[in-house]
Amino acid sequence: MLFDTHVHLNVSQFDEDRDEVIARAEEAGVKFMVVVGFDHETIPKAIKLAEENENFYAAVGWHPVDAIDMTEKELAWIEELAAHPKVVAIGEMGLDYHWDKSPKDVQKEVFRKQIELAKKVKLPIIIHNREATEDIIQILKEEKAEEVGGIMHCYNDSDAYVQDCLDMNFYISLGGPVTFKNAKLPKDVAKVVPLDRLLIETDCPFLAPHPNRGKRNEPAYVSLVAEKIAELKEISYEEVCNATTENAMRLFNITPHK
Repeated sequence: MLFDTHVHLNVSQFDEDRDEVIARAEEAGVKFMVVVGFDHETIPKAIKLAEENENFYAAVGWHPVDAIDMTEKELAWIEELAAHPKVVAIGEMGLDYHWDKSPKDVQKEVFRKQIELAKKVKLPIIIHNREATEDIIQILKEEKAEEVGGIMHCYNDSDAYVQDCLDMNFYISLGGPVTFKNAKLPKDVAKVVPLDRLLIETDCPFLAPHPNRGKRNEPAYVSLVAEKIAELKEISYEEVCNATTENAMRLFNITPHK
């Protein structure tokens, strides 16, 4: 049984065959998913998918690339949606220094506001980080994000930062890049992260794992991530599946249905 902690089945890339994608995930043993909404269009669709599928849950937040578009109105909207019974996290949020749509100071302000909101509604947070690790860790510390903890989503940085994340009550989530032949960083991280603080994800439709790299990613492929982690940690595939599912249940405070 697998838990894909970060999917974007709510985006247009799945409009033509979403039901088939979900069916393939079930066949691959993916029972649970968190559908992540990150803007005006994707947030309602994330909640709708969670309402329609018993073992789907939603996360609601504002992506750092679009931070410049977020107002107090959007923040209040996210707070309102946080009360929905299928919403289990706030995010994805964070910093993205790769794209230049939103100035860094605006991204930081929106990031801090969402951490504050998560603490108010008592939900964990999902962190998007692109080329901004040190600033993210500094803000998480300053905002006392350890009060809610959360996920370092699709972690792709040095293992030198892992302990800082663990100390702040965060889980490390690995995705497709851990399977890439020349991706040393996530492989090193997979080896050092304690099994009880590890999560897996696809971030579909992005970052498809080997041998599907470059194609549209989908939740069924999270099994390839689990297989690679099992190889790197020199443990069984079943151990990885069981531990990462239990970790996600614990973080998101989910009680599985009988």
